[in-house]
Amino acid sequence: MDLIEEKFLKLGAEYAPGQEGRQKTNEIDVPFEKIPGRPVDFSHGDVDAFQPIPGSLDAFVEGVHLGGKQAYTEYRGGMDIREKLAEKLADFTNTSIDPDQHVILTSGTQGALFLAMGSTVARGDKVAIVEPDYFANRKLVEFFDGEVVPVQLDYYKTDTSAGLELTQLEDAFQSGVKLFLFSNPNNPTGVIYSRDEIQEIAGLAEQYGATVIVDQLYSRQIFEGRTYTHLCAENRIDRENVITIMGPSKTESLSGYRLGVAFGSEKMINRMEKLQAIVSLRAGGYNQAVLKTWFSEPAGWMEERIKAHQAIRDDLVAKIRAAEGFQVRATEAGSYLFPRIPELGISINEFVKALRLQAGVTVTPGKEFGPQFGDSFRINFSQDHQAAVEAMERVIQVVEAYRNASIK
Repeated sequence: MDLIEEKFLKLGAEYAPGQEGRQKTNEIDVPFEKIPGRPVDFSHGDVDAFQPIPGSLDAFVEGVHLGGKQAYTEYRGGMDIREKLAEKLADFTNTSIDPDQHVILTSGTQGALFLAMGSTVARGDKVAIVEPDYFANRKLVEFFDGEVVPVQLDYYKTDTSAGLELTQLEDAFQSGVKLFLFSNPNNPTGVIYSRDEIQEIAGLAEQYGATVIVDQLYSRQIFEGRTYTHLCAENRIDRENVITIMGPSKTESLSGYRLGVAFGSEKMINRMEKLQAIVSLRAGGYNQAVLKTWFSEPAGWMEERIKAHQAIRDDLVAKIRAAEGFQVRATEAGSYLFPRIPELGISINEFVKALRLQAGVTVTPGKEFGPQFGDSFRINFSQDHQAAVEAMERVIQVVEAYRNASIK
């Protein structure tokens, strides 16, 4: 096998969110009849159940009417939009942001992550990633020929922090790691890093001269008034070594517009612009106009959205905790749950296939977030409330059916 083929085999898209149609279910021998119910795709949020920011379509149309001026912005995004965003993001994160030097608009936060990694990882570089964390992190490190150095997140150890093993992180820096990548809130568990953890990350990164990329996609949807600490606002780390990634795809249901933003290090933003220029040129020109609605939602809109998601979370957590052999930590932000299930007679990937075939429920297998999570799966509960609860009941039924079962 040549090196290029090996590289792309590692990317494995079959079980990534939204790719469930590629899972061959006709090979599964199931021990029970189908369970009726409304199909629910927990692999991503439902933008029909939770619709985009009011006025987002109007903003898009206005962008179209601007014609070439909006279609062909600078590679890093239209300056007028960056100016407005810089002000809003600076206020949100309690830091200062120069719209000309420190901001780039990207094709979704996934695009921002690719550009940031491509701007910092060279062949052989050691990169620390959290396990579990966003499924693309490991794949990106490997794609850019870096070496993954895992740092464990013991998210069941405590409910007062995310559970990051800080000793492992320092060991990683001592071993030569010069880049640390993590999401906060964590994807897939939904836990928030405590202020102490963020300060320790900042201090260690500064001590060892490391760069940090932090994905804050869900940092607006915080439950129960919990404290959220922005790494970019910490004085213990040089801001030239930090890139923050955010976007309106999830909490604000604007995923279809493929919009993201990265801000921070001037050097890295310049690199990201050069890379974007040969990958996608710019975030979709007309789509950029939709960012004018971000952080400008109608009064009470965000509060109601958070309240609705917390109600779904509470009902799902109650269902999961009542099921024999299940374990789950309640989401603190965002809309993910990462339940641990009892031992089954089939693998987690086989279970995911059978669940979709037999119960009409799509989830993401835990191994997408780290090789050791074969007893877990992720759901995005940004769904119709009743449909989500009913779907979880079917998940529990399927787990019970496959205890000590096997697929032939």
